[in-house]
Amino acid sequence: MLDQILTVSFLTAFLSAAVRMAVPLAYAGLGETISEKSGILNIGMEGVMLSGAFFSFAGAFYSGSMTLGLLCGMAGGAAVSMIHGVLSIKLSKDQSVSGIAINIFVMGVTGFLYKLMSGGQSYQQIQPLLKVRIPVLSGIPLIGNALFYQDILTYLMYFLVIGAALFYKKSNTGLSFAAIGESPRSADSAGIPVYKYQYISMVLNGVLGGMGGAYLVLVQVGNFSENMTSGRGYIALAAVILGRYVPFGMMGAALLFGAANALQIRLQAVGVPLPSQALSMLPYLITLAALLGTAGRSHAPEGLGKPYVRGSR
Repeated sequence: MLDQILTVSFLTAFLSAAVRMAVPLAYAGLGETISEKSGILNIGMEGVMLSGAFFSFAGAFYSGSMTLGLLCGMAGGAAVSMIHGVLSIKLSKDQSVSGIAINIFVMGVTGFLYKLMSGGQSYQQIQPLLKVRIPVLSGIPLIGNALFYQDILTYLMYFLVIGAALFYKKSNTGLSFAAIGESPRSADSAGIPVYKYQYISMVLNGVLGGMGGAYLVLVQVGNFSENMTSGRGYIALAAVILGRYVPFGMMGAALLFGAANALQIRLQAVGVPLPSQALSMLPYLITLAALLGTAGRSHAPEGLGKPYVRGSR
């Protein structure tokens, strides 16, 4: 059994699968990083991803265009995220309660809409996006195929993470967004438009989370099923915490969780003599272990999850 695992072909396939499993987590995690940097905790990321998955499938299925499907997924995610934004920013409601309610609501709505859409048909399929090979780089041993023989959304993810890291580190506007998460009252006193920036953060949170859900449909499986996100939104939240609320850290954590998911699939494929249920638990066990490892070392913004009401004490 060990000789099947310690082979170049196994490791290459494992790393490629790890990247594919990590990308939807990274999209959702980047969206959550942006919202949490501005002080808004969106536990409803599971609902945002699920909305993105459903509307991307519906858009691509009816239009025949993957681009339109992606745009529909982004719009669906943004709409759900903005519900949370209005509740959190304008109405100053408890952000944890709002997020959980949104998850339950979106799960029911997408399931209902899919039943209407399918019209009794049990299976509907679209053609997933094809991989694009980058010459020279894809030839690097082991990591070449994993990183540089992927779909266009994976390559876009690389640029978005780098861009977000530079935005927060090098630009005054990025520093302003981060300042809101630390102390919205001080940021407001300094002339930073707190509410405006928080709403912008929530739009980006929804767009990126919707892209994470759309990736599941447009790249991984080519169809939609009820609750197909299967907890990925919560794992994305864990990736943000483990990644210390910075884009590169979040990406590293997403790759860790993606690798755990890929590993259990590959181990089942080679026939490891363990119950499939035990192997399926592996990604979530690693998530819990990673979070326990960060206990007592919070890097969260000071104002995270605390509604800001201008003029209040």
